Amino acid sequence: MRIKYFGRSGALLGALFCMIRPAAAQQAATAGGVPVHMVVSVEAKHGNQVPALTQQDIIVHQGGEVRPVTGWVPATANYGGLALAILIDDSSGTSVDTQLSDLRTFIQQQASTTTVAVGYLQNGTVSMTQNFTLDHAAAAKSLRLALGYYGADASPYVSLSDFIKRWPANPATPRREVLMISSGIDPLYMSVYPDPYVDAAVQDAQCAGVVVYSIYTPGIGHFGHSYWLAYWGQNFLAQLSQETGGESYYFLGPQAPVAFAPYLDQLNRQLGNQYLLTFLAKPEKKAGREPVKVTTEIHAVDLVHADRVCVPASPE
Repeated sequence: MRIKYFGRSGALLGALFCMIRPAAAQQAATAGGVPVHMVVSVEAKHGNQVPALTQQDIIVHQGGEVRPVTGWVPATANYGGLALAILIDDSSGTSVDTQLSDLRTFIQQQASTTTVAVGYLQNGTVSMTQNFTLDHAAAAKSLRLALGYYGADASPYVSLSDFIKRWPANPATPRREVLMISSGIDPLYMSVYPDPYVDAAVQDAQCAGVVVYSIYTPGIGHFGHSYWLAYWGQNFLAQLSQETGGESYYFLGPQAPVAFAPYLDQLNRQLGNQYLLTFLAKPEKKAGREPVKVTTEIHAVDLVHADRVCVPASPE
């Protein structure tokens, strides 16, 4: 904790305020509720040094209320595993093929407890080349060239929703995250915001506790070099990632990224600075998604997380 001094009495009051306020806010929360789990990424506002946060530093707002925090555990390899799915749009242009080496290196860099899957978004589903495995060499080897065609009803967001609904349950991997590589262009919805298939994918990811990261890569054919479609495709990818607690790494027009490596390095840093948060959510009369905001009095960090969580209905 860093305190700016304005004399001895001011420093003491400032220190006490910083120590008491988060705890008091949590004590003021309504007792009871249903446990809700979510992944929170901690990012330093300046530099790469991320300070450690304790449970007492965390405040959770559900709607207009502060809710009790019951768990805040570093999501390290020593605590629990990560299930990471790398999903590549099969309608991607040939530029994505030059990035396979960077992707293979990224897979090999994952912790030994991380299970990795590789699949290709096509025809409203995902064609798996490697199911979740701890064999990172096998997962890296399963990467192939994109087929480079638009399948029937080939919305990448419909494919993502289908994949999330089929995600195998495994309590040994409390984190479920996706790296989605696509143009973001949705052939089922050639229009502007909002895209109902993006909204559906966001809802499916939020209710399944899946964090989605994305990297833009151009698609094939006319759509692949349409500035207007590429613009909205990147907007849709950004919406998907932001609302699920991830990040979209590219926004520089319709041209292909020079290399994925800088974005993959940043993703590795974010995966290494995540926490598993549990709080008691207030159930409503009907089950549904509730807006949530996680904050802290530690001003040197940003907390990144899904902006909504699924909460079951009240039993009353």
